[in-house]
Amino acid sequence: MDRFSIYVLVAIVKKRLMLDRSLYTILQILSVSLFEKTSILQMLSSADYENDALDNDNQLILHL
Repeated sequence: MDRFSIYVLVAIVKKRLMLDRSLYTILQILSVSLFEKTSILQMLSSADYENDALDNDNQLILHL
């Protein structure tokens, strides 16, 4: 399958599931979670995204 076909399929999924994430973000999520046993809808839900953003406590703070 070429890249354009995948892009179109993801755009169709985005529209049907009424997702507010960008196509780029959806493609990134799908690429890193290819072998997980989680449903696509659960992976792409905005609640999970917000929780992941809040769980980033272990990032180092650079003081310049």
